[in-house]
Amino acid sequence: MTTTCTLDGVAAPPMLNGELVFEAPWQGRIFGIARGLAEQGIYHWDDFRARLIEQIAAFDRSHSSEPAGVSGASTPRYRYYDHFLRALETLLAERGLIAAGELSERIGMFVERPHGHDHHHDHDHDHDHDHDHHTH
Repeated sequence: MTTTCTLDGVAAPPMLNGELVFEAPWQGRIFGIARGLAEQGIYHWDDFRARLIEQIAAFDRSHSSEPAGVSGASTPRYRYYDHFLRALETLLAERGLIAAGELSERIGMFVERPHGHDHHHDHDHDHDHDHDHHTH
């Protein structure tokens, strides 16, 4: 199955000099998972793109009625990959591939882990060493 995995318009991801921009490792991973599942034929990329556009539109609708410049008003920051994650989770839950909230919960567990602890190895977690130069 040939799938064109493009996102443009309102669904376009953050880019800098033609390259995708990720603020955290989980964002790059979720992007790769979404593309990989589409390329494997689990769903059509356009189905995912439609869910993403719906998520972004819902965010825009819920924040368009807030008065601009009101001091003390805490408008949530637009975070593209939060919408991306919810769109993917929605689509996978609709298809019965995961339970609602499961993907967000799992990512939340990884986000809470200290830097450098998202890999498995058989040594202590001191991390005052260079992984490329130690022996077991």
